[in-house]
Amino acid sequence: MNQFIYFGLLFAAMWFLMIAPQRKKQKAHEKMLKALGNGDEIVTTGGILGTIVAIKDDRYIVRVGESTKIEIGKSFVSAVLKEGVAANPVSPL
Repeated sequence: MNQFIYFGLLFAAMWFLMIAPQRKKQKAHEKMLKALGNGDEIVTTGGILGTIVAIKDDRYIVRVGESTKIEIGKSFVSAVLKEGVAANPVSPL
């Protein structure tokens, strides 16, 4: 009986120290991906910096140079550097 309690406590500790924080991080990443739009400057998991110019079902088209565009999977966006003009409209004075 003591052995079952020990394994139960061990599982609970693993849950709170490893699994729960990872799920929280995954939900935050999914929320960030849903909020992305045209004009947002992003960083990919491979370290490529670019600006989103179009959105498809499962990927983004990102401008990485003056005339260079690439397509990347949505899950490969790691961070947003700056939100685009469409996301933060500036009112004229």
